[in-house]
Amino acid sequence: MRLWPWLLGVSLPLYALDQATKFWVISRFSDPPEGWNVTQDAPIEVIPGFLNWVRVHNQGVAFGMGNGTEWAPLVFPFISLTAFVLIALGLRKGFFVGKTGVLAVALLLTGIVGNLTDRLVQGSLLDHLEGAPLWERLKAGYVVDFIDVTVPFTNGYHWPSFNVADSCICIAATLLFLSGWRKES
Repeated sequence: MRLWPWLLGVSLPLYALDQATKFWVISRFSDPPEGWNVTQDAPIEVIPGFLNWVRVHNQGVAFGMGNGTEWAPLVFPFISLTAFVLIALGLRKGFFVGKTGVLAVALLLTGIVGNLTDRLVQGSLLDHLEGAPLWERLKAGYVVDFIDVTVPFTNGYHWPSFNVADSCICIAATLLFLSGWRKES
């Protein structure tokens, strides 16, 4: 299957949505105080008791693992590049088969590119780093997370915040898992 139609029809619109929502969050909420990864602004309640918009800076990976470490902003862009290489090899070897596999690749690429864009750009936009050397701004790179969900029946437990790109990656992983269980024609 050809990947380009999927990239243009799925990846590009979702990437645009991911970046637009993140820049809306940045314009709507103030920067977190230096040394913090969460803004002090009140969340925007979307669905009472269930869904809020917030602003979280995630320098780590899933669930914020690695936040605040010196190595996280430097290591994770390389992980993204490694993922690109592995996806390219998988495409070349025919690992991603049928519509499900190609859709998974399109979603996976959307998520990787969306979060990599953040890591390379967002640190440069922080007010307190204005005029800082490029290396310092790159080290301050982070992913903008903003979807805050309260898990039902858990007495107020909040799932770690996430974004559109993260959602694309999770859906892609689910599709790849499911595609391994069935044969497509």
